[in-house]
Amino acid sequence: MAFDMTLPALRRSVFSAKGWRRRAAALAAVLLGAVAPAQALVQIDITQGQVEPLPIALPTFGSSGGEADLAKQMTEVIANDLRRSGLFRPLDPTAYVDQVLDAAAVPNFQNWRAIDAQALVAGTLTREPDGRLKAEFRLWDVFASEQMIGQQYYTQPDNWRRLAHIIADAIYERLTGEKGYFDTRVVFVSETGPKNNRTKRLAIMDQDGANVRYLTRGDELVLTPRFSPSTQDVTYMSYGGGAPSVYLLNIETGEREVLGNFPGMTFAPRFSPDGREVVMSLQQDGNANIYAMDLGSRRTTRLTNSASIDTSPSYSPDGRQIVFESDRGGSQQLYVMGADGSNPTRISFGNGRYSTPVWSPRGDMIAFTKQGGGRFSIGVMKPDGSGERILTEGYHNEGPTWAPNGRVLMFFRETQGAQGGPSLYTVDVTGHNEMRVNTDTFASDPAWSPLLD
Repeated sequence: MAFDMTLPALRRSVFSAKGWRRRAAALAAVLLGAVAPAQALVQIDITQGQVEPLPIALPTFGSSGGEADLAKQMTEVIANDLRRSGLFRPLDPTAYVDQVLDAAAVPNFQNWRAIDAQALVAGTLTREPDGRLKAEFRLWDVFASEQMIGQQYYTQPDNWRRLAHIIADAIYERLTGEKGYFDTRVVFVSETGPKNNRTKRLAIMDQDGANVRYLTRGDELVLTPRFSPSTQDVTYMSYGGGAPSVYLLNIETGEREVLGNFPGMTFAPRFSPDGREVVMSLQQDGNANIYAMDLGSRRTTRLTNSASIDTSPSYSPDGRQIVFESDRGGSQQLYVMGADGSNPTRISFGNGRYSTPVWSPRGDMIAFTKQGGGRFSIGVMKPDGSGERILTEGYHNEGPTWAPNGRVLMFFRETQGAQGGPSLYTVDVTGHNEMRVNTDTFASDPAWSPLLD
């Protein structure tokens, strides 16, 4: 099947394949947190974080017409995407018996079984007469000697990195039964300058740290960027002119508009699942309460009414509930209430203070920051507060954001000292496979986009 990916937007494809293999089903069970059967290639206990990544071979894509360097780079991006997921182990190319594969030919499976490859990707990259790139690949089940998926794509040369991410998503989806998350972007706060006088600019990048683009000039403080789940809009806070304002920015056109200039402090604006509302915390008369704003009418509705500090609201993916942090019980804890503000119920009861809750896109977990004993941790719990697990901890970890498939979190970690600053990291829901996302500047407060269209 071929897909033409031309500007202005690449179209996501619907992947077709033969029936699920037993190993693919086992890996899907892994991602769902189930106990895999004994014959599974990958087994994981999500509460213990014990995982054996699937060995996969990715020979450099074949090429013609002078595309060898680009084919090599594309293969490396695909391999890196799969490796960072923690579910796949790309094999060392020096161990390959067959260094060059024809994507149209059936491979010699025995040569790949000899190095314990359980999946094999063969691809080619060529240039069409009209200048477009054509990429085709096949994913093979080595032990069953069967093709699992085969696709062709066409795109403009400038889109080659995104094409690599889309291919990685196709491989991930076919082997796991779930959507990938590689064809996504992350908006974050880029920080430069001395620690006591940082310039903070809004920036956006691919999920692997490539293609950084700045969205603001740095002449005003920016905080808490958040992606819309339905558009290419970002909401964020700015202190331009000394007054806190909430902005709505279209990252494609660069157009921005003020959602509101509020008399007090404004905190942590975040979209509703349908993108029609923004929920935020407003500080008025010494108290901070949670409000929802309809983006069409700009009408604001108050959801909490207490003498405490209620902030960091985040909708459940069905839009029916909101998780938030509050000190109404004497310390920072997490609460869940109806989207209309009804029935607020405390869900966190561990030692320490809880903050920055974010509901998983799957609806099954809530991520949070926890502070205690001089340490900051990133953890997850079920929406009723049960099953709390700490995924990572350090001097200062904060600001978790979910990948759109709900299997990986990104956060930022601050380092100590005069030269210290924040950097971005990812960690999967097992708590293993923590990896740094390289950026040219200090980086904080990430927000993951949905899958691109």
